[in-house]
Amino acid sequence: MAKYKIAWLPGDGIGIEVLEAAKIVLDKTGLDAEYIHGDIGWEFWRTEGDAFPARTIELLKNVDAAMFGAITSKPKKDSEAELIPELQGKGLIYRSPIVRMRQMFDLYNCLRPAKGYKGNALNYKDNIDLVVFRENTEDLYCGVEFAPVPQEVADVLAKHSKPFSVFAGLGADDYAINCKINTKKGSEKIIRAAFDFARQNNRKKVTIIHKANVVRATDGLFFDVAKEVKKDFPEIQMDDANIDAITMWLLKNPHNYDVLVATNLFGDIISDLCAQMVGGLGFGCSGNIGKKLAVFEPTHGSAPKYFGQYKVNPIATILAAKMMLEWLGETELAVKVESAVARIIEEGKFKTYDMGGDTKTLEMAEEIAAYI
Repeated sequence: MAKYKIAWLPGDGIGIEVLEAAKIVLDKTGLDAEYIHGDIGWEFWRTEGDAFPARTIELLKNVDAAMFGAITSKPKKDSEAELIPELQGKGLIYRSPIVRMRQMFDLYNCLRPAKGYKGNALNYKDNIDLVVFRENTEDLYCGVEFAPVPQEVADVLAKHSKPFSVFAGLGADDYAINCKINTKKGSEKIIRAAFDFARQNNRKKVTIIHKANVVRATDGLFFDVAKEVKKDFPEIQMDDANIDAITMWLLKNPHNYDVLVATNLFGDIISDLCAQMVGGLGFGCSGNIGKKLAVFEPTHGSAPKYFGQYKVNPIATILAAKMMLEWLGETELAVKVESAVARIIEEGKFKTYDMGGDTKTLEMAEEIAAYI
């Protein structure tokens, strides 16, 4: 029996290809694991009305970790239109499988490192080494939304919120509502995770990202919780920045920042910015981490226009596999994988199209594996 059970969730488009590349590297490490395929993605939405089938949920209850490729998501009307005829008109509503997974398994910590490896011509500046902690289950991604807006919801908002009066006369189909919900518990978990990481990894500063001057209720709560958590970490510096300002300051002075922690949407935004500063989404890896399960993925999407060409950069997914090895406690193997990636980048002999070369997806994986 293998030491680890790993759920293997390729998903859609290039997610299938980059996971194939990651498997080449993982196999070379000799990790004692059983990889178990799980169905997830657009085809299962189209043919079953569920992009995250119950059988895959059950699989995730019985594994040590998971590797996830990418999924296709489309707007409400488009997603309903692509259902097979037998499922049309049944009131099925598409919800992102990865968002559901994060909430269902309380994968509250979306950990997104952004490290500029030496020799990468795509680096915005040398020696960038940022780590983003993004709250992963709440905020505007919580899934509480209305379109059309039920009259009873409008009535409650009109009763309890004076600013809502400007919308009160609209018809149910004339507007839509997404709820931004942040809790003290959820905020504390992600902020404490960021400070714990800083302490354990000799990081000097944690920056709180918010918009509490305008989004006073939810972001005000988040920032207030941060100030309380900071009291338990006297040796760690803390500063804060509004989401709009941090996008400017990160570009101007990336070396002034170390660990950043944010609510769900803002964390999504700044982690993409940080990824671009170290080469783009081909280098953006991510871990969705909870107490009992962690799911690792590249931050890019399914990129249907590239599917079948095996041209995209698999390094993000290979670095996500490195993160999985760390989660499993296989530190030596994780170091070997990262060292191999760093060596390939620094030597510059093999480059995928985004790096200015013509190395194919699986060829890049093979070359990285050769250094392990």
